[in-house]
Amino acid sequence: MIHTFVSILTNGNPGQLPQVALALSLTLIAIYKLNGRAWALLYLAVIPFLNWSFGIIESVTLVDPNATFPKGVALHPLTMVTGFVFVMRDFVQRRMGHRVLVVMALAIAWSFYYAWPVIAIVSGLAFAISEAADWMVYTFTKYRLSTRILLSSALASPIDTTIFLYGADLALQFNPAIKADAGTMLHPVNWIVFVVGKMVGAVIVSRLMRQREDAEGLAAAAPA
Repeated sequence: MIHTFVSILTNGNPGQLPQVALALSLTLIAIYKLNGRAWALLYLAVIPFLNWSFGIIESVTLVDPNATFPKGVALHPLTMVTGFVFVMRDFVQRRMGHRVLVVMALAIAWSFYYAWPVIAIVSGLAFAISEAADWMVYTFTKYRLSTRILLSSALASPIDTTIFLYGADLALQFNPAIKADAGTMLHPVNWIVFVVGKMVGAVIVSRLMRQREDAEGLAAAAPA
């Protein structure tokens, strides 16, 4: 049990446990000092985990290649979780303010340790650009939280998907063991499936937040 935990923590390199433990401790202390709590820690953990999973867990084929869909249609099992990441970031910013940018940088940095380097670079770039867009929408719009969550995710998800699928496409093309054709990952149908999958999480959370906001509004308007 302990050996399994150490292996997971060190990404299969138990000899690096002292360095990893020190780096994780410093990361957690930094987040705590920046007033980050549960949402920040969850956000920090999920991004490296997702990047690791895209290099380990294979996508599920929804539609085999055929005349209508020459490239087929595939979906990674954790695509919906990726959509929740944008929502998590909104909750982190709600508590930490602009210091959420530090947590974003730390999460991307840890991805380079836990994920396949090509995936880490592509995903890190995708997350950096899409999360920056998400941050700007959440920061500069004055709508209520449920609406900002939906708008920020609607902007960030297509950006993240485009960059990630393009990078994954290049990785498959240049991998000598695969040598996939261009467009294996980045094609219109796949893009739509990924974006919709990511938006499902945002829609669910936004809807729940809207119900809570409406209930709080009715309670505040009720006569004492």
